[in-house]
Amino acid sequence: MTTIAPTVALLVVAIIVAIIARRLRLPYTVGLVVTGAILAISHVDIGIALTHEFIYDVALPPLLFEAALFIHWHELRRDALPVLTLATIGTVISGAAVSAGIVWLLHWPLPAALVFGVLIAATDPVAVIAMFKDTGVHGRLRLLVESESLLNDGVAAVLFGLVLSWVGGGGSSFMAVATTLITTAGGGVLIGLACGGLAILVAGRTADRMVETAVTVAAAYGSFLGAEHFHLSGVLATVSAGLLMGNLGVLGEAQGGALTKEGHAFVVVFWEFAAFIANSLVFILIGVTAARIPFGELGWTALPMIVLVVLIGRAVTVYPLCLGFTKSRWAIPGGMQHVLWWGGLRGALALALALTVPDTMLFHNEIVIATFSVVGFSVVVQGLTMGPLLKRLGLI
Repeated sequence: MTTIAPTVALLVVAIIVAIIARRLRLPYTVGLVVTGAILAISHVDIGIALTHEFIYDVALPPLLFEAALFIHWHELRRDALPVLTLATIGTVISGAAVSAGIVWLLHWPLPAALVFGVLIAATDPVAVIAMFKDTGVHGRLRLLVESESLLNDGVAAVLFGLVLSWVGGGGSSFMAVATTLITTAGGGVLIGLACGGLAILVAGRTADRMVETAVTVAAAYGSFLGAEHFHLSGVLATVSAGLLMGNLGVLGEAQGGALTKEGHAFVVVFWEFAAFIANSLVFILIGVTAARIPFGELGWTALPMIVLVVLIGRAVTVYPLCLGFTKSRWAIPGGMQHVLWWGGLRGALALALALTVPDTMLFHNEIVIATFSVVGFSVVVQGLTMGPLLKRLGLI
């Protein structure tokens, strides 16, 4: 009850920011972060804090589910190889490159550098996708950016758990790590498919659009929380449930999907609205929290170095891996590669993982500060420059 009034107040602020951002043709996520920082500097008590629990239990499920819900399977299947390559091998390369750069340039201990490198490999192109919607960018470019990010998030979250376990003293053999990785990721996918399949069966037994929509909500949160309860990947579970329900229950409506025509239309609008609410709260809270982070403790010369290392880590992921598809039917044009690189924003998941790092871990504060630095730069600077980049590349 005590959080209802602050939440409503933040939503009112978000509505005003969204209206202003729309008129100025700016990404509203950037406006939300800046507004949150202004609220913090003005010492306004908003009554809500950005915590790991808030991001994981409240914000992530609708954001992941909504994004996965509208990915067409036949389009994803067409580009499955480059998407999977970027999301799996690419995540490992990015994490390793960032970790090596942090050790070399800032002389962090290897465990802390590995934890940061893996968690910051999780991309979150919410601002870019929002701009894609505003500018009418569709097709392959949007599919590559969005689907790669969704799968990348799942892989990064699983790797983060393994690295954190290793840092905490749970050293294991290669086979044990591989088994845990497969079990965590595969188990999450299976739970997601089971929840999505069950939801489709239930939705097919009713013609009430309210019940149909409630079923999708249960699938989104149920798959995430269920997988996390069994220490499996909640991110991959929700993505899997969203993909299954989207193609058999929502996007499949024209081919006789599980939802009624009215239910299909209502579910589409509902999840766009739910994602808007989740984004609004998360990005305002990012701004509020970032304004209170003591960035000076890390050193003002270290902050740009960390951002540069992360950008380089993303570059050595995108360009070499895309180069491998040059002579194939999966060839990715140079312009799209630039968008994949610069559009690899960091956001909610990276922050959630950083806030999970135990307080007792060496370099805990440095990891949190570095994560907020990268997220702030990516949302504001990269988010604001994506529009001009798309125009420069002739993609809009």
